[in-house]
Amino acid sequence: MEKIPMTPAGYQALEKELKQRSSHDRPSIIAAISEARAHGDLSENAEYHAAKEQQSHNEGRIAELEANLSLADIIDVSKMSGDTIKFGATVTIVDEDTDEEKTYQIVGDVEADLTQGKISLSSPIARALIGKQVEDSVEVAAPGGARSYEILSVKYI
Repeated sequence: MEKIPMTPAGYQALEKELKQRSSHDRPSIIAAISEARAHGDLSENAEYHAAKEQQSHNEGRIAELEANLSLADIIDVSKMSGDTIKFGATVTIVDEDTDEEKTYQIVGDVEADLTQGKISLSSPIARALIGKQVEDSVEVAAPGGARSYEILSVKYI
């Protein structure tokens, strides 16, 4: 299996979710199944079927989290430096057409969250940025057409 690059914060977030799902969600779902079972006929028991579906979803996510954690390659970004963009870099770019500034951190696929400014290493914009430096211009193929960005800063936090 291929290792999954991950920041320490991303690893901790996955561990926290796994602990929540294993030690809190799992027992409460089991209790809900037991309670629904006590209502009698299972063939027409919507509560029972909903709880079983919730259990299936939770167990699937637990398995996914365990697999991701076991394959994690934790890269401590705070020990990195340099002017070249690589995994873990926090990059500020400006759209050359609209002058809109954006700041992204390049992280692994499992911890990517655009709402927090974290983009996946495999995303088109991250792939365009990797290996570039401040003041370089990059062109990114986007669904609405190609976009050009200038790199304003590169930090490793």
